[in-house]
Amino acid sequence: MQKSILWVSAIALLTYSSCTSHKEEHEEHIKYEVTSPITMDTSVTKEYVAQIRSIQNIEIRAQEKGYLQKMFVDEGQAVKKGQLLFKIMPNLTEAEADKARAEVKAAEVELQNTQMLADKNIVSKNELAVAKAKLQQARAGLNLANTHLGFTDIRAPFDGILNRIPKKLGSLIDEGELLTSLSDNSQMFVYFNVSEPEYLNYMLHKDNDQFKEVRLMMANNQEFPAKGFVETVEGEFNPETGNIAFRAKFPNADRILKNGETGKIMMTTPLVNAIVIPQKATYEIQDKKYVFVVGNDGKAVSKNVKVIAELPNLYVIAGDLSVNDKILLEGVQTIKENEKIKFTFIQPKEAIAKLALKAE
Repeated sequence: MQKSILWVSAIALLTYSSCTSHKEEHEEHIKYEVTSPITMDTSVTKEYVAQIRSIQNIEIRAQEKGYLQKMFVDEGQAVKKGQLLFKIMPNLTEAEADKARAEVKAAEVELQNTQMLADKNIVSKNELAVAKAKLQQARAGLNLANTHLGFTDIRAPFDGILNRIPKKLGSLIDEGELLTSLSDNSQMFVYFNVSEPEYLNYMLHKDNDQFKEVRLMMANNQEFPAKGFVETVEGEFNPETGNIAFRAKFPNADRILKNGETGKIMMTTPLVNAIVIPQKATYEIQDKKYVFVVGNDGKAVSKNVKVIAELPNLYVIAGDLSVNDKILLEGVQTIKENEKIKFTFIQPKEAIAKLALKAE
């Protein structure tokens, strides 16, 4: 019985040794493909949070104190330039204008009489000059009174859409009090913030209309039908965010967009000398991307990379790797940290070409 047990054990040991030997031999013959990052000029379409503003948006305020006597419009109404919107009760200003007109007539009569006396050398030239000055002063007073009277009629300064009207008929209005606001939504400004590297890349290619054209994704995740164009860039960076504001203009013929909306700008951004690696060369741990960098000794060491843009089958990364690094292309899910491997080097262009063929 004991001899049988020893015999079975010996067979099992020989079998295990043989399997282990075959496994090690098999592993020694495995060669993993590695490649290197490549630099290229390319472009990516990125999304930016955007604020939408009317091309003109102003507050309409009272320039005279009084009671709101008439309202000729309603909230949300489209109005034309010069259209009468509100009327402030003009009793006091009308009385001031009547008084000023009477003073002008009195000054005209006084000047006429003084002129007759001056022609007969009864009064001096100085008295005639004083009479003329009084008439000029009276006329200036009338112009001022008429100006104040005109302020009681509130008119639209341009074509647009009226917003909320907080006051009601009969309300006592103070000078400078808000009556409503007016928006010209025929065209819209869309503001969005861009990082410093993206700004520099844009400025190097700003003469290319391809990079000036932008699209707008509205809050309902539908694309706005009209295309926009980048018009201006602000004069300085925000020191807290490191970003700078771009402004694009969109036509808004159907008045879909309103002042104060939000959305996302989709802009094609040029990337100069971008560092590109295959997506399949990466693996993810807790929302972070890693690659295995293979040294000359064959050891695979993991390294975190920051993805700044995504292309078909490729990642554009920050300067975490150089074109001289060798990164594992196959087997990233099976290799362990500091594992020594045998590898075959694949030229980056060849590796990218294979990815494109597989995608097709």
